[in-house]
Amino acid sequence: MSEQSKQTPLYTQHEAHGASFTDFGGWQMPLKYRSELEEHHTVRKAAGLFDLSHMGEILVSGPQAAAFLNYALVSNLAVLAVSKAKYSLLCNAEGGVIDDLITYRLAEDSFLVVPNASNAPVVAEELRLRADGFDVGVEDQSEVTSLLAVQGPHAEAVVLELARPGDAEAIRAMKYYSLLELELAGLPVLLARTGYTGEDGFEIYIGNNFAVRLWDAALEVGQVHGLVPCGLAARDSLRLEAGMPLYGNELGPTTNPFEAGLGAVVSTKKPDDFVGRAVLEPLKQTEPERRLVGLKAAGRRAARAGYDVVGDDGPIGTVTSGLPSPTLGYPVALAYVDAAHARVGTEVKVDLRGRAEPFTVVDTPFYRRQPAGSPS
Repeated sequence: MSEQSKQTPLYTQHEAHGASFTDFGGWQMPLKYRSELEEHHTVRKAAGLFDLSHMGEILVSGPQAAAFLNYALVSNLAVLAVSKAKYSLLCNAEGGVIDDLITYRLAEDSFLVVPNASNAPVVAEELRLRADGFDVGVEDQSEVTSLLAVQGPHAEAVVLELARPGDAEAIRAMKYYSLLELELAGLPVLLARTGYTGEDGFEIYIGNNFAVRLWDAALEVGQVHGLVPCGLAARDSLRLEAGMPLYGNELGPTTNPFEAGLGAVVSTKKPDDFVGRAVLEPLKQTEPERRLVGLKAAGRRAARAGYDVVGDDGPIGTVTSGLPSPTLGYPVALAYVDAAHARVGTEVKVDLRGRAEPFTVVDTPFYRRQPAGSPS
């Protein structure tokens, strides 16, 4: 762990709960508290509390905020309704992905852009550069904002325990990728029904000075609902089961949205020019040379990032993420493979340190949560 890495406002809370730490994106973050497997299963069955305060928060506001974001990002943000969110990409002029991010529309002329932790300064600077000529302000609020996440089938119950009774109906009515400004534990927050685990859940934006109070309150009221604090290890295994990409693994400057399976977020129908459009628009009409696919192992050994995917005539791709799935009971992986081998059902092999083991290309996500009321 680097001595230069930052600490979130909740660092002492993590220490008190026995967390082991890791450096992630320049931050000292809890990797796990007791067992990452226990934390993973708890999120799938009850609820987990995550500190995501290493993520970035960038406020984009002004009369031309929507037009500016339509130029800066590949999606159509101008049509986004107030109190809704959209997943999008910030691409470079060559069509490569600088970051994947979520944008919330707070008001007609105000948006909150949330980049990944290690990319927050890069995204903020890139947005400032792209804002030239627009009547818009770009304010990086990452240093004063904390982010907590409550994820799992009992997440709504935990949030309702923290909320005022008069807000209960509005919280229950929240759809996926929506948000509300309200109070939790008597503290002002922005509550979003978003997440990165494949479960129902909420992400809570709050000022740094209130973060400890909210964290402690959530753990206290969440006890009856099985809530436990969770670290990055469980977060990674949960997001992989849900088939969600991780920047630096599945996404990067040399990756375009179409080979990553994210072509749907690229809006070539919007009239606005946007950075990367000249490259991305033609790519939308062609078959990618490689595709991001899901792989299911035939055996018990897991593929890991960087391992070669091989066919009869040699390497055909590279694993980007892989592990034994705690929920499903067998190893899964994401990998980029040549388009000719990307069809679901294709049998391939992965070179597991000198031994080729069989895998099958499968649909993603690997795991889908059951609707409320379904039998387990």
